[in-house]
Amino acid sequence: MTNKLIQDLQWRGLLYQQTDEEGMEKLLDDQKISLYCGVDPTADSMHIGHIVPLLTLRRFQMHGHQPILLVGGATGMIGDPSGRNEERQLQTTEQIDRNVEGIKVQMEQIFDFQSENGAKMVNNRDWVGKMSVIEFLRDYGKLISVNYMLAKDSVATRLETGISFTEFSYTLIQAIDFNHLYNEHNCRIQIGGSDQWGNITSGLEMIRKTHDEEAKAFGITIPLVTKADGTKFGKSAGGAVWLDPKKTTPYEFYQFWINAADADVIKYLKIFTFISREEIEALEVTVETEAHLRKAQKTLAEEMTKLIHGEEALADAQRITKALFSGDLKALSSSEMKAAFKDVPSVEMVKESKSIVDLIVEAGISSSKRQAREDVTNGAISVNGEKVTDLEYVVDEKDRLEDAFAIIRRGKKKYHMVQFQ
Repeated sequence: MTNKLIQDLQWRGLLYQQTDEEGMEKLLDDQKISLYCGVDPTADSMHIGHIVPLLTLRRFQMHGHQPILLVGGATGMIGDPSGRNEERQLQTTEQIDRNVEGIKVQMEQIFDFQSENGAKMVNNRDWVGKMSVIEFLRDYGKLISVNYMLAKDSVATRLETGISFTEFSYTLIQAIDFNHLYNEHNCRIQIGGSDQWGNITSGLEMIRKTHDEEAKAFGITIPLVTKADGTKFGKSAGGAVWLDPKKTTPYEFYQFWINAADADVIKYLKIFTFISREEIEALEVTVETEAHLRKAQKTLAEEMTKLIHGEEALADAQRITKALFSGDLKALSSSEMKAAFKDVPSVEMVKESKSIVDLIVEAGISSSKRQAREDVTNGAISVNGEKVTDLEYVVDEKDRLEDAFAIIRRGKKKYHMVQFQ
């Protein structure tokens, strides 16, 4: 009988490749184990594309196993060639350290660190950083042949365009990580994205060569998440969707998920949330029978925003969404307005008093003075949520939020931000 956890992962579409499926299922049935996933600190925040293997690791924790979270302070200084057709830009030690701190905070939001099987966080610079060149070449370089490394996709695809010895050696260092965690923490499984298969199997090869026949370790990869139309997942109009609230506000984060297409939302619920199969199947029915209510999208947005940013940020995101939907901008603070309208058309103007007619013409909100007067008298113009119908109304410092911007709406949906310099 298939292990319950493995069964759930299969149903959620989270298993791409596995080594020795039977052996791994037996291991998971027989004992509680440690397993790991690594993240290289290439930026000071992860984005949503990074978290699928981590959320999968969290599922193992929820079934009683112990997650080890490896932040690559050493591998991040070298650069993983997987999925890239050119060399990575090397970062300084200070940059890497800053990035590690940012990622740690986000890991603490996702994982339970307190319980009996609480997550452990490790940094591979603690062991790789202490290694001499001679030790690296004699103790580890001797174990993996160049022929074996050349056969890896991450290396083979770069042979024509060129790959430095630095990036060529990356798979060897990741193998050292798995071997180290196997020895020090009895870590038995590594989880990674589909592009990590070559690195994971290098680790298994090293464990096999440095231990007796009884040594048993396993690897799992997760499929690449794509949209139903085949385009790349994880990008919004403003670029990558980050976990750091300073890079992607909780409101923008919430909006990304609530705007998921009907064709994608059930897949995302399976991959990203921890809600049960029964609940997801019930939501699937609503997508087919009452799609206009967007119940599945609302659940997805709520679950993800709560997980990454907490209950309070979720409540704020929902409040902003409701205020924008009803047009009641007065319910929002200046900072909330700024976050909500970050991506609307924006124009810069000098800080000076100006009649509403002149302002909306100069800002390109109305096409001409005649049109502007018509818009104002018809009640189509509002400033910061307040309807303006007086042609003599003057926009001045009272209308400048934080003395820097104003939100002008024309009609029901057309918002513009005027930034005052």
